[in-house]
Amino acid sequence: MSPMTDTFQILADPTRRRIVEALRSGEHSVNELVELVDIGQPGVSRQLGILEDANFVVVRPVGRRRLYALRPEPFWELNEWMSGYRAVWESRLDRLGAELERRRRTRNKDKDNKERRK
Repeated sequence: MSPMTDTFQILADPTRRRIVEALRSGEHSVNELVELVDIGQPGVSRQLGILEDANFVVVRPVGRRRLYALRPEPFWELNEWMSGYRAVWESRLDRLGAELERRRRTRNKDKDNKERRK
């Protein structure tokens, strides 16, 4: 299985996506995440374990608390993977933009010709 397949499998779970979204704002404890994502503590802890095993989060102990934060590396890898597809779409959008501009110019030219005939 490729690393991107693993990444997509990790992010496919809606509960994990909610946790990842909550962690975008910075470090949070399990109890803070329970409140933010409205899931029970066992569920949040289980999903954080999966995210930690997949290297999506890092844990920092502070006394008796454990603070979780996102690791940037999986998201850099995802962005790098997406950039190949972004190039495909950008070239298609560039061609679409050029075609729309050509049609706009043709329409304006036709409009000008009709006005001159009047």
